[in-house]
Amino acid sequence: MQLTGAQIVLECLKEQGVNTIFGYPGGTILNIYDELYKQSDNFLHILTSHEQGAAHAADGYARSTGKVGVCFATSGPGSTNLVTGIATAYMDSVPMVAITCNVTLPLLGKDSFQEVDIAGITMPITKHGYIVKDVKELADTIRKAFKIARSGRPGPVLVDITKDVTAKTCDFRPVVIADEEPAKTFKTDDINTAVKMIKASKRPYIYVGGGAVISGASEELKKFAELVQAPVCDTLMGKGAFDGTNKLYTGMIGMHGTKTSNFGVSECDLLITLGARFSDRVTGNAKTFASKAKILQIDIDAAEINKNIHVNYAIVGDLKKVLECINSKLDQMDHSQWLAKIDEYKEKYPLSYDTSKLTCPYIIEELDKLTKGDAIITTDVGQHQMWAAQYYKYREPRTFLTSGGLGTMGYGLGACIGAKVANPDKHVINIAGDGCFRMNMNELATASRYDLPVIEIVINNSVLGMVRQWQTLFYEQHYSQTVFHDKVDYCKVAEGLGCMAIRVTKKSEVVPALKKALKSDKPVLIDCIIEEDDKVFPMVPAGASISDAFDEKDLSSKSE
Repeated sequence: MQLTGAQIVLECLKEQGVNTIFGYPGGTILNIYDELYKQSDNFLHILTSHEQGAAHAADGYARSTGKVGVCFATSGPGSTNLVTGIATAYMDSVPMVAITCNVTLPLLGKDSFQEVDIAGITMPITKHGYIVKDVKELADTIRKAFKIARSGRPGPVLVDITKDVTAKTCDFRPVVIADEEPAKTFKTDDINTAVKMIKASKRPYIYVGGGAVISGASEELKKFAELVQAPVCDTLMGKGAFDGTNKLYTGMIGMHGTKTSNFGVSECDLLITLGARFSDRVTGNAKTFASKAKILQIDIDAAEINKNIHVNYAIVGDLKKVLECINSKLDQMDHSQWLAKIDEYKEKYPLSYDTSKLTCPYIIEELDKLTKGDAIITTDVGQHQMWAAQYYKYREPRTFLTSGGLGTMGYGLGACIGAKVANPDKHVINIAGDGCFRMNMNELATASRYDLPVIEIVINNSVLGMVRQWQTLFYEQHYSQTVFHDKVDYCKVAEGLGCMAIRVTKKSEVVPALKKALKSDKPVLIDCIIEEDDKVFPMVPAGASISDAFDEKDLSSKSE
């Protein structure tokens, strides 16, 4: 059948099972939006307030479901506004297809109005990028884009289409997209070697990253940890892959990880690394990281093997499949003496905060109690992000959405909207600092436009909290451009954008505010006023060993 390029785009999206799109229209993409108008029964299009919000929403949709998120933007500034969202998805291995349109083919390369080489700009931050100049290549290109986005280590793909291609016609033949099983890249010898290393270990430790979430390996991971009888720590991206209430769980590892995890990994004799890439925020000083241990790494991306940390043995493959094979060859192990040592650390070094005043950890603990852990939490980046990772107990995968690799301030609200659209029956809550909230607070207008009952918790300390923490500890309290001397009233902003607003200034107001927000059928902002000098502990200084983690008590002891 003969279809226009615009029609082909939407037909290809239907082939891929896509029914939700986040975007913002403009001149070059008008043909697609006109066709979208005609097919409004087939698609839910969420008009965001800014293209960056569309990219983050597609990201949140993808992270919370495992499906490919889709966003649309026009040429020039429309497409460049997607860049931060695309880079965020790339760093955290999020499957996304960004579809942009460019000027017509005769105008390409002539500095035409709103022309930009978005495929070139995004080359380093996408798995692949296309520019489609022939309508006959359009369908196959979109199909390839989705396959690349979701296969292997997932990531974003950009498809840029010249406007004339969206208007031209060609013959279109629909295809049925079959689910693909991950290719087996490992051998029986790999499994046998891993099992041999595990059986020889006396002090094993399991370090879980985002790959465990992406591969859907939670059940296999639980079985593996219990068979090996090993303590489990995780990264920001790995949250929820292993139940945070399980007795084997020891908390996050790294710069703001628990002392138990950091000390335990520093003393283990085998570090079993599952779907993690040894980020600098995890390892600290790479030369001293897990220096007493052999390291076994399992990852789907061969490029991550020996990139940051030299490992003793690696298996390249889908983590779920690899763990299934390893579990089948393991008998129940006994590491009770090692676990007793870890339990001593847990008892000696629990997470703690000042309970005499209103703090972010208190708010998050109360939120965890009220939701019983059955919510999707998104965050922005900074102190509140670390507190959300430390004090909310993530019991299931895809319930903690945050910008880990890129550290994108302004990520959370867009991601929150995308996750809520994908999961209408779940509570979806964004935890943001006031500095981050300023970045993309216009997306509250998106939430109110579509009556999405998301909850935006603003941890308001009137400063850039994490930067100030570093300035306090390492820059002689030189608070250069980190204090907000202004008169912004976030409650009035929220109300002006069509949302309910609640201000919290003391502990007794927290639970009533959260209960009211959780019962609301409209978006709610809770403005929580905390002290400007609250700090995230434990902490590892940049470049130090993770065994050098310190907290407030350690600082007090040094100053005495």
